[in-house]
Amino acid sequence: MYGRFGQFRARPGAGDALSALLLEAAEGLRADDGCLLYVVSRSDADPDVLWVAEAWTDRSAHTASLQHPAARALITRAMPLIAAMGEAVEHRPVGGKGIGSPGGPATA
Repeated sequence: MYGRFGQFRARPGAGDALSALLLEAAEGLRADDGCLLYVVSRSDADPDVLWVAEAWTDRSAHTASLQHPAARALITRAMPLIAAMGEAVEHRPVGGKGIGSPGGPATA
């Protein structure tokens, strides 16, 4: 599996709009079998800071998802809302609630 934790800093006051777009992306990924987890979170300390936690079957599934025309259009819409891309951490999920185990079904 392949995973990422990514931080976004929205332009001042644009946290709600960026959150809505990231949730739109999450909805679009429901049909992508390569995406095991895509969770959008907001910072309690700063309403313009958002985090996305992702888990994918592998790195190529993540890369392929970014090339889809709908994803490219959503990225284009999001870019004006983003002031900075914060820390991004790549990791290797090993299982747990929500993603199951490698090669196994997701658990609820």
